[in-house]
Amino acid sequence: MALLPQLNQLWNNLDMTNTSPLDYPFLVSLLLASLLLLLIRRRSSGIKLNLPPSPPKLPLIGNLHYLGSLPHRSLRELARKYGHDLMLLHLGQAPTLVVSSAEMLRQILKSHDSIFSNRPKTTANSILLYGCKDVGFSPYGEYWRQVRKVSVVELLSMKRVLQFQFVRDQEVSVMVNRIRKACAIGASINLSDVFIAVSNNIVSRCVLGDCYEEENGTSRLGELGRRVTIHLLEFSVGDYFPYMGWIDVVRGFTGRLKATFVELDTFFDEVVEEHKARLENDAGNFQAKDFVDILLLLQKDGMLEFDLNKNDLKAILVDMFLGGSDTTSTTLEWLMAELIKHPNVMKKLQEEVRRVVGQKTNIEMNDINKMEYLNCVIKETLRLHPPAPLLLPRETRKNIEMGGYHIPAKTRVFINAWAIQRDPRLWDRPEEFIPERFQNNSVDYRSQDLQFVPFGLGRRGCPGMSFALASTEFVIANVLYWFDWKLPRMVF
Repeated sequence: MALLPQLNQLWNNLDMTNTSPLDYPFLVSLLLASLLLLLIRRRSSGIKLNLPPSPPKLPLIGNLHYLGSLPHRSLRELARKYGHDLMLLHLGQAPTLVVSSAEMLRQILKSHDSIFSNRPKTTANSILLYGCKDVGFSPYGEYWRQVRKVSVVELLSMKRVLQFQFVRDQEVSVMVNRIRKACAIGASINLSDVFIAVSNNIVSRCVLGDCYEEENGTSRLGELGRRVTIHLLEFSVGDYFPYMGWIDVVRGFTGRLKATFVELDTFFDEVVEEHKARLENDAGNFQAKDFVDILLLLQKDGMLEFDLNKNDLKAILVDMFLGGSDTTSTTLEWLMAELIKHPNVMKKLQEEVRRVVGQKTNIEMNDINKMEYLNCVIKETLRLHPPAPLLLPRETRKNIEMGGYHIPAKTRVFINAWAIQRDPRLWDRPEEFIPERFQNNSVDYRSQDLQFVPFGLGRRGCPGMSFALASTEFVIANVLYWFDWKLPRMVF
């Protein structure tokens, strides 16, 4: 039992949310069972494969202890030491490939995109996303192709982006008035709260038709969405030790997931039923006002090429809300943080915004299209601070040879976009905030250079890019047009 204190310390380093000391007896069982499985697997495998380089691993837990609280940073440091392009980690019993170079991304996109297009099923996404029936986490196959096609063509196209501009106009106007009221009384304002509120409200109205705000101004759906996001990022024993999933049940993790799912499912049930009733009551004059209406109309008119049941529909809606709210507010927060740190950049951007808009009382989308420096600032923010630093995890569908290495089927894949976008081999002064690097530069969100991939790449790239960028551009342009910004005086 001399190893127990050391193992306890390693387990603490995994930063498991809500883990209590009572979990440790179960950890001992996990370690012993895993050791037995590991010995069996080693004895049964007589083939020596040329696998990507790996850091040293500990018995049973493998490389789990390396992850830390900010895995994208930890993995970059490991990659620099053990495998700059490709690195294989053994996270418990889950082999995981870390991709940290644009060159490897190019090979994936050109030759192996379909093989890298699966998603691993986790405890959280299986429960919260209706068995992974959404767009983001559904397994690669015909169902995924159909729901992605519907999402891209009917929900997230540029036509829809322009169609919902009135929502952005109204919600940004509410945001501006809120800031004005704070200015009138000389109060400071928490921009994080402001950005979360406006992002949630825009997405909620576009997807569901309403903000669903409580009397105190908080968003019922926003709070629920944040809880779902936290659950999706929490550590699950069963994800790394499949035969030990019962520990998640005992420590209460599975129970918390199911409780959140019931609340989420009840909410979306009410939303869908309300929309169905309106569709039936206004059958002759019904006009789609949001994503729910669009999907129900497609379903009613037989325009879908596949069966879309109620749970499938709700899974897509959850995806749209989660993907469009947190990512936008996070980008806005990072953008303003960088502008505050770099007042010369803020001044230059503010001058552009005010010059383009002139004396008009409202900013129009045509104005946004003329703001070239704004585009550079947003790109540089997304380069340094991608909303999903490791992108969404992938999983190989079959064995493959790449970069001179053998990569087995069912290997999880982390693409470290954060590391690639700060790679000194690709970027000059990569750790500095320099929007001018994107002026007269062909590198774009959709470029094939693959040194800039904040929205992913290939088949599993983010289909909501245009929708997210439209909100980000419009919010930040208004924030800079109407107000001058500085940090409040800090009293110590």
